Amino acid sequence: MKIATWNVNGIRARQAQLQELLTAEQPDVVCLQEIKATPEQVPALMVSPSEYWTYWHGGGGYSGVALLIRREFAPEPPHFSHPAFDFEHRIVEVRVANPGELRFVSVYVPNGGKDFEAKMRFAQALREWLAETLTPGTALVLCGDLNIALEERDVHPKERKLNQIGTRPEERALLAGVLASGLADVGRTLDPDNDQLFTWWAPWRGLRQRNIGWRIDYILATPSVSNAATQCVSMREFGTSDHAPVVATFSL
Repeated sequence: MKIATWNVNGIRARQAQLQELLTAEQPDVVCLQEIKATPEQVPALMVSPSEYWTYWHGGGGYSGVALLIRREFAPEPPHFSHPAFDFEHRIVEVRVANPGELRFVSVYVPNGGKDFEAKMRFAQALREWLAETLTPGTALVLCGDLNIALEERDVHPKERKLNQIGTRPEERALLAGVLASGLADVGRTLDPDNDQLFTWWAPWRGLRQRNIGWRIDYILATPSVSNAATQCVSMREFGTSDHAPVVATFSL
């Protein structure tokens, strides 16, 4: 099983790159964030309907998430839904029978720059929902742009500033609580000593080329899935979004 997550920063600007990613990586599950489009604005032939079930959850030129499920991976139409705390089209879940139930979540946590309290409310609601959702035996993978760098090393030293949003103690505590609900950080688990696992770079001064960035895009999974992870990479050189796709492979 292969899962990709990517904040595309506008699907209409990145449609050709998404198709390139699908062709090159052949992921079974694709979680997208910040699509910045309504379902009607997404080009109809961008993703082959014979290859993927698609669900676009957006309201216009802001926010929005999507899920793509390969039909070979899920022959029957999957069920998509949204937790009650969803706002601004920020979270979608799908349940797939393969053969046991697997649940995938694409989430885009608010940045918090304009409304920090709204970010904290959303992150707290996500934590509470997971605590209720992750009952024994649940197999779930949560992917997305969480807009929080979990550890100090998840921000390049040249980008660190005192009390900046995305690194505040209360944010990190909430993300740690999300993990404590029963999820493993797949990228960090597979590469625990790498301090260069960045996924987002400010679009100036050649920061991406020099890998001076932040790690704020994650693939989190319950033990039944995370224990089967064999690879998780940030594709820094791919695409023109300010985020890199993160792609994980599992021996399921």
